[in-house]
Amino acid sequence: MRRWLTEGFVLIVAAVVAFPLFWMVLSAFKPEDEIISADPVPWTTRPTLDSFTRALTVANFGRYFMNSIIVALIVVALSILISFLAATALTRFRFRSRTTLLIMLLVVQMVPVEALTVPLFFLMRSVGDSVPVFGLNHLGSLVLVHLAFSLPFAIWMLRGFVAAVPVELEEAATLDGASRFRFLWQVLFPLVAPGLVATSVLSFIHAWNDFLFAKTFIISAVENQTLPLALQVFVKPDQNDWGAIMAGSTLMTIPVLIFFVLVQRRLVSGLAGAVKG
Repeated sequence: MRRWLTEGFVLIVAAVVAFPLFWMVLSAFKPEDEIISADPVPWTTRPTLDSFTRALTVANFGRYFMNSIIVALIVVALSILISFLAATALTRFRFRSRTTLLIMLLVVQMVPVEALTVPLFFLMRSVGDSVPVFGLNHLGSLVLVHLAFSLPFAIWMLRGFVAAVPVELEEAATLDGASRFRFLWQVLFPLVAPGLVATSVLSFIHAWNDFLFAKTFIISAVENQTLPLALQVFVKPDQNDWGAIMAGSTLMTIPVLIFFVLVQRRLVSGLAGAVKG
């Protein structure tokens, strides 16, 4: 009986979580008159691709898409590399202020993103005076900010995976003549790969779906805008084009779904390892 109740509760929660996604996809295929109807229904008898056509014909849609891909992939690659090295250092080495640094990693995650937007705007403006590629109106500013927000969680999460690798394994590798660098990349890196996958998924989603920072930092350089900003053209003062907005949002979920499919096996084991850690 308890099992049936548990499974029923899980199904209800899953349905509640999945319903917004279902409604988004459904609205993308609905004709406009059904979308704005005063009595909406969770189905359509007249599916159409008109909303997708309007979304795909936005000027520079392909450029916005590539900008989002570039930012997300660079953030993922850098977060994997830096978080892996940082987690290894925090786990394997003992140094002054190590505990303070770990506490700071936790505290940073508690600060609301909105509270940091204005200070980061002025910071990026100052950085741009010295290093233009990381300044305002450049994709580098988005990479830098997303990396700063993804690293604390990634480092904290990977600590458990690195700590789970026995020290004796490193000692055995050293006795066999392996350098520390070789041990890191040929032994430790594959062992913590599930954790790296889990953190990379979260970093990818955070960078891919970002609207706040993209709107704040990419001010006048239209060619450097990302995909979420492209949906703004359908938000109008008199009446929003909800069909095109939902179609564009559906298209935005495709790369995330593809990324999930590619890493799903390691993602499950990575999240399980994080819970055990």
